[in-house]
Amino acid sequence: MDTSESVNAVPDTVSEGSRSCQRLRNQSGFWLLGLCNNFAYVVMLSAAHDILKQQESQNTTLPTPAPGLQQSNSGNSSNSSRYDCNPVSTAAVLLADVIPTLLIKITAPFFIHKVPYGDVLSGWGSGTGGAGVAGALMYSALTQAGLSPRVTLLVMLLVPVVMAISYFILLVFPPSFLQWKTRETQPSLSSMAEQSRERRPLLQEDDDSIHKEQNKEAQQTGPLTFSDKLHILKGLRRFILPLALVYFAEYFINQGLLELLYFRNARLSHAEQYRWYQTLYQIGVFISRTSLYCIKIKKIWWLSVLQCVNAVLLFFSVYYQFLPSVWLVFVIVLYEGLLGGAAYVNIFYMIHAETGEDEREFAMAAASVGDSFGIALSGLAAFPVHSHFCSL
Repeated sequence: MDTSESVNAVPDTVSEGSRSCQRLRNQSGFWLLGLCNNFAYVVMLSAAHDILKQQESQNTTLPTPAPGLQQSNSGNSSNSSRYDCNPVSTAAVLLADVIPTLLIKITAPFFIHKVPYGDVLSGWGSGTGGAGVAGALMYSALTQAGLSPRVTLLVMLLVPVVMAISYFILLVFPPSFLQWKTRETQPSLSSMAEQSRERRPLLQEDDDSIHKEQNKEAQQTGPLTFSDKLHILKGLRRFILPLALVYFAEYFINQGLLELLYFRNARLSHAEQYRWYQTLYQIGVFISRTSLYCIKIKKIWWLSVLQCVNAVLLFFSVYYQFLPSVWLVFVIVLYEGLLGGAAYVNIFYMIHAETGEDEREFAMAAASVGDSFGIALSGLAAFPVHSHFCSL
């Protein structure tokens, strides 16, 4: 009896240390996954103007002018416009980025609970939060330092490599992955407790107390049915609609209007102005997303209204060109990012606080459709606006 107890005491100690190591590896792995996932998205949006400019230069062929005729423009064929337009709006890059995301977000809430990783939301959230500033700032800084946009984007090809390394090497795959089970064994109490932790939902809060976890599982009535999920979606409309509206307004600004806000007398070129617009927006988002500890905003509709006011202001500023300086636009764009980040973090905080624990994971995943839906609509709306202004 004593021997068996002493033998069992060692594995328990080793198991606890192993769990701590696995938790650290998974937190680090999901931090890198979050960083890499949003990093590429932000870089592509920051590089949208450069990508389209490069594409235009490759596709443009200058025909030999007929005798007696002179070519009016030797560069961008659309430079005759006062807006120095590219033939295609930067919203094209936005839609290429966001449509796959939207499709995933629409379907993921119905199966994401089967992913067995627990204990990793903070790592993922921190990584995605830092990716916006890191991606936009790095792209702007490297191009400002003299690297061509093409070389800068080629440097970014290291990001998928880091993502693959973090997934296949850094992460510790839980035993609940069926493909990792080599034989059927009778589970011990410690292994059952470990698997219970690993099967916890992605969006469940971290809690190291096994007793609390067991109490939570005992209170659950079972998995949500399809009708339950539809009922939850109806209750989420008051969160999804303002989230979609605030993201529609800010991405209509970012990918529909900012490329048209070009100040010819500024020291920065058109492409440089656009890059720093995107960078300052991401800085504003990062600041406000980390402000939840200081201030909580319950009247989220006001954030949507203020963002729409920004969109209207910048729309008329594009048309009438009454803003005197690019630096004033920089301030407005930073403020725009603050509103967008505040809306996002406060909406999800309210969902987390007001939904039951058995509904929370699905509710937060489903509500995230709102931002992607608003972004997709803004991309579609930006095309006719771009065509109209560039024809003036």
